[in-house]
Amino acid sequence: MATPTLASDAPPRRWRRVLWRVLLALVLLIVALGAGGTIWFMQMARSALPQEDGTIHVSGLKAPVTVVRDAQGVPHVTAASDDDLFFAQGYVQAQDRLWQMDVSRRWAAGEVSEILGSATLAHDREQRILGLRQVAERSLSMFPVEERARWDAYARGVNAFIESHRQNLPIEFRLLGYQPRPWTALDSLLCGANLAQTLNHYQYITEILRESVTHSLPPELAKDLYPNASWRDHPPGVVQNGWEFPEAEPADNEQEQLPPAPPAKKGRAAPRSKQRGALDAGALAAFEPVAPGSNNWVVSGAHTATGKPMLSNDMHLVNTVPNTWYEMHLTVGGPASSPASSESPAPYDVAGVTLPGLPYVIVGHNQRIAWGFTNLGPTVEDVHVEKVNDRGEYQVGDKWQAMSRRHEVIHVRKSPDVELDVLSTMHGPVITPIVPGEQRTLTLHWVLYEVPLSVPFYEVNKARNWDEFRAGISLLGTPSQNAVYADVDGHIGYQATGKIPIRTAGDGSVPVTDNNAQDWSGYVPFDELPRVFDPPSGVIATANGRIAPDGYPHDLSFEWGPPYRTVRIYQLLGAQKKFTPADMLNIETDVYSAFDKYCGDHFVYSVDHAPNATQRARAAANVMRGWDGRVTVDSKAAAIVALVRAELWRTLLEPRLGPAPPTSTNGQTAAVLNPVASRGWNRYTWFMSSVAMETLLSERPDRWLPQGYQDWDTLIASVVDKAVTDDARDREWGVRHRIELRHPVLGQLPLIGRFFGTGSHPLAGDGTTVKQIAGLLGPSERFTVDFGDLDHSTLNIVSGQSGQPLSDHWMDQWKAWYEGTTFTLPFTEAAVKSAAKHTLTLEP
Repeated sequence: MATPTLASDAPPRRWRRVLWRVLLALVLLIVALGAGGTIWFMQMARSALPQEDGTIHVSGLKAPVTVVRDAQGVPHVTAASDDDLFFAQGYVQAQDRLWQMDVSRRWAAGEVSEILGSATLAHDREQRILGLRQVAERSLSMFPVEERARWDAYARGVNAFIESHRQNLPIEFRLLGYQPRPWTALDSLLCGANLAQTLNHYQYITEILRESVTHSLPPELAKDLYPNASWRDHPPGVVQNGWEFPEAEPADNEQEQLPPAPPAKKGRAAPRSKQRGALDAGALAAFEPVAPGSNNWVVSGAHTATGKPMLSNDMHLVNTVPNTWYEMHLTVGGPASSPASSESPAPYDVAGVTLPGLPYVIVGHNQRIAWGFTNLGPTVEDVHVEKVNDRGEYQVGDKWQAMSRRHEVIHVRKSPDVELDVLSTMHGPVITPIVPGEQRTLTLHWVLYEVPLSVPFYEVNKARNWDEFRAGISLLGTPSQNAVYADVDGHIGYQATGKIPIRTAGDGSVPVTDNNAQDWSGYVPFDELPRVFDPPSGVIATANGRIAPDGYPHDLSFEWGPPYRTVRIYQLLGAQKKFTPADMLNIETDVYSAFDKYCGDHFVYSVDHAPNATQRARAAANVMRGWDGRVTVDSKAAAIVALVRAELWRTLLEPRLGPAPPTSTNGQTAAVLNPVASRGWNRYTWFMSSVAMETLLSERPDRWLPQGYQDWDTLIASVVDKAVTDDARDREWGVRHRIELRHPVLGQLPLIGRFFGTGSHPLAGDGTTVKQIAGLLGPSERFTVDFGDLDHSTLNIVSGQSGQPLSDHWMDQWKAWYEGTTFTLPFTEAAVKSAAKHTLTLEP
């Protein structure tokens, strides 16, 4: 007999069928929407790609302009006049980088929340307080007539592109649902202010942190933590210790030998302490900060295969997608067939990297000269602690004065406007609202508030010799730079630039509490800044280290960069060989760290000599033993050295400064300043902390031994045991030291966001290698000029020329950047013609 079906079984089965049908329909709908969205995205993104061939009629030109693009998408722009050239430069930059340019001007002015929403409100509030728009407005009003005309021509070119492409703007504008406002010369200056802020700002953070740390320590300990010089310092043109290069004149792969570890101090073992997990790379960066730096050097023809000078420059910045720089070749009249003479009228024919949003070439070469920069890092900010009464007035001498007030309104996407009043004294704006945990009235005195923001690269681009180059670069007020120079006649040189304050008292390293005792009496005269011309060695190099020789009369910086990259560059350039551009690229990508090797040798020595070193510490020491100092992605020793050094810093500082709270990784300024509010040991941040560590390991002062430790060997062996867990011992450097660049908007898209970046990759190098790498910080370009044949000069940037995700030049330089290869940069008429892949004519 058949089993009867229960009536109660039918409804669940029917509901299951209905549920599956609904789910299937939803899946099909999501797939359809996703496919439709992808198709829309692809169509919109493709429609925004620039025209690269044929003819475009552009209102505003006076004569035709030719734009030849080579295999890397580098535009070689030829115009009949300066006015048309800079008009075309604005137009062409906008073709590839318009959204980046728009965000750059907004970032400086504090107007990002208008397009991105409340997530960027803290940044906008900070920028409104700092007042970069007011700086740019004041600076623009001081432009000479001829200079203003060139910037206005550039703006007209950008606007010509915007107005002719309102219906097919870059995809970011469509996704965010807004249109760019017309471009102005003021917007260009704001883009320049961004770079100035990156390179010569945020010293106030260091001042506040240093004040907090030094108030918590005995003077002798504080002095140990804040060195500002090293016996390794190598100012440009100075013969160090009686010799210019290491006496052995090492081969390219030979390592520098540092002093051996000192004899161990014997004593009883420290008590076993509670085990803690190893610190990661993010924790290490918290107290071994890597400054946005750069390398540059120049060698005379005595050291090159061609007998002519060569100049190299790789500027280190926080890398993004799109990347900082945009390559261009700008010419009035046509590319050179032969170099112009030093007496003939200077043509405008210059190639190199430009900054999207600005006219001119920032780093590059013309027919006769080449130049490159590293950040000088002078002390250009002072924090003042103002005395304020109940009426909100601040004290000036024995009188009280009202603060000025500026009202700001921040527009926030999909949220109400945010209003704030910015207060200022004679020193500058009140920055207390952007310093977490601060109760005092702090103001910021910054060179940028007194010195016009100038971009004197028209004069530099046209310079024909050393004197004309110096005359042009003397107009640069901020950011102060180390400029290296070479020319076709065989000369090489170095010039420090920028406006650096002369203080009546103090060095600016901590906030000023007595405002009557310290102020600025003026600026170091340009002719008194360090410079070198044709040194006997034939080699000049800088890498953000101390550039003031002993006995120099002016106090330029309270915080130089560490000397290790500079020393390594001089060492490699001291090889007995004739250099080629390929050799220069090898130096730019060198990953040997004398500092890390020094630390590793000391750690091994201590473990070997500690009476009760654990098996785990000995196993870690065996990994570090014999390490060659190269910070490669597969190096286990490099990873261990970093972890041990991090744990050693914590062991030394935590008993004196207290435990550190969890660190934030959102990249905001407030995250950097959180240590001030927390009062933890991670308040200690200093660019020369590596020099402080080297000195501590070398001298091993008893005053730094924590309670329970009677000698440094036992201390270090215990630190190694705590820092290097069993799994960490076998972990390679590249496991945690990685890079991933993503577009700030497209990279956030669901499902497809990962396609708008580089993906995650392990990184060789660290903060003390010539290839300076720390997370997103790294070389933003690699450039070498060969005066033996300018067409053999090389240049590559990080990702690619285009900011358009479907362009062939969106990511076509990434492989070269990551793997350490490069591209030639054609310059002469024949080379440009041979390299041409696209030719566009802009017609009036």
